[in-house]
Amino acid sequence: MLEQLRHLSPLDILDILIVAFVFYRVIVWIRGTRAVQLLKGLAVLLLAYFFSRRFGLAATSWLLDKVMTMGLIAVPIIFQPELRRGLEQLGRGRLFTPASRLLGEEDVSRMIQEVVRAVQVLARNKVGALIVLERRTGLKEVEETGIPLDALVSAEFLVNVFVPNTPLHDGATIIRNDRVVAAGCFLPLTENQDLSKDLGTRHRAALGISEQSDCVAIVVSEETGIISVAQEGRLRRHLDEGSLKDLLAGIFKQEATLPFLRWGSSHG
Repeated sequence: MLEQLRHLSPLDILDILIVAFVFYRVIVWIRGTRAVQLLKGLAVLLLAYFFSRRFGLAATSWLLDKVMTMGLIAVPIIFQPELRRGLEQLGRGRLFTPASRLLGEEDVSRMIQEVVRAVQVLARNKVGALIVLERRTGLKEVEETGIPLDALVSAEFLVNVFVPNTPLHDGATIIRNDRVVAAGCFLPLTENQDLSKDLGTRHRAALGISEQSDCVAIVVSEETGIISVAQEGRLRRHLDEGSLKDLLAGIFKQEATLPFLRWGSSHG
C-alpha cells in the first residue's frame, strides 16, 4: 500500500480529487430529495443480492438478478426529475458558480419573526394563506408556475399578498432565504387518501410539496383560521404564535457549510 502511494504522480492525485469532488457534489445534490430514499432501497437490494450469492441461495439470487436487470431500465425513469435538474444546472454552468448566500442567525431569526407575525395577522382575520419556505431542495420548477417576485420578507408584504380577491391571493408564496421569490404558485396535491375530509386544497397542496421536498409549508385555514405546518409529509395543526416560532427555529438551524461547496443548494 505504501509502495503504491509513493508512485502516485500529481496527475493521479488530481484524478482522485476530481472523482472525490464529483461524488461529494452528487451526495449534496440529492440530499433532502426523494432520491435519497430510492438510493437506500437500491442499497438494500444490492446487499440482499450479495448475501444471496455469498450463501448460495440460488432461487433468491436468480430472482434478485432479474430485479437488478429491470432496475437498470427503471433507474433513469425513477430519477428522471433529478437527472433533468442536474443536467440543467450543469448546462447553465453552475458547477463552479457561487452559491446563494447563507443566511446568518440574525437574518434567519428576522425571517422567522416576520413570517410568524404575518401568519398571526392572517389567522386572526381568517384569511387563507399558503407559505412555502424553501430549504435544501430547490423549488425552481414550482416557482416558475407563479408570478416572479424579489422582495424582502416582511409581515406587511406577506399579509398584502394574501388579501382576498387580489391577483396573488390564490396559490402558494415561495420564500427562499430572506426573499419572497414568487407568489400564486401551483403545488402538487398529496395522494394520501387517509386525510380528514375537513382538510381543503391548501392543506393537500402543502402536504404534497412537503412529500416531494424538504421544504416547510405553512397553511392558514380560511374557514377556521387554524395554523398548520406540513413537513416531510406530516401535518401539524392548531399551532399558536409560540409553537410556530419554536418549530421554525428548530427546523432552520443552519449548518456550517463552505459556500463554494454548496452547488447542490444553489438556485438562480
